[in-house]
Amino acid sequence: MFKNPGHDCPLCPRLKAFRDANAATYPDWHNGPVDAFGPLSAKVLVVGLAPGLRGANRTSRPFTGDWAGDLLYATLLKFGFASGRYGKTSDDGLALIDCRVTNAVRCVPPENKPTGLETRTCNPFLKNEIDAMLDLRAILALGTLSHGAVLTALGVRKSLVKFGHRARHTLPGDDALPILFNSYHCSRYNTNTGRLTEAMFEDVFSDIRQFIATP
Repeated sequence: MFKNPGHDCPLCPRLKAFRDANAATYPDWHNGPVDAFGPLSAKVLVVGLAPGLRGANRTSRPFTGDWAGDLLYATLLKFGFASGRYGKTSDDGLALIDCRVTNAVRCVPPENKPTGLETRTCNPFLKNEIDAMLDLRAILALGTLSHGAVLTALGVRKSLVKFGHRARHTLPGDDALPILFNSYHCSRYNTNTGRLTEAMFEDVFSDIRQFIATP
């Protein structure tokens, strides 16, 4: 049975302490684990790193309220994976179409850097989510941490599948495993430094759209 972490999830003491400190400073923010956005019936799952402090940790919806969300949701709208208008709030009326968005780590980490232990501790929630998506055909991992978390959730050795921007991986083992796509994370740092351009990001979604359009 699919299950999200509770709002007061205690599994990662450092992350809980950080959430509690933020709740004291910003009592009107979400300040808890951030659930996925989009239908479980989706064919595509986008996996990010973790909620941003002033983004999803504030708004309660993945990639909502920060630069990464500006780029991600504009791209989803352009390629038909979303409808409505992205207004940077969880109640803006935006809906996802055949797509679901989540994070490898559900709670905001200090300096946007979860530890390896925190990523492993949160991994069963990602595994549970993937298992519950019965029509899932493609997973997009944004960045190396998300790439590794997806492989762990799917039971695939990380050494067998190397991350690469715009890479497409047929995973070893079970033929029913979804295809894994990679992109650099759509963070402000990556776009400001030119590591990821809007065109590069759109190319990845063009690949995914073409893939799921085939039988």
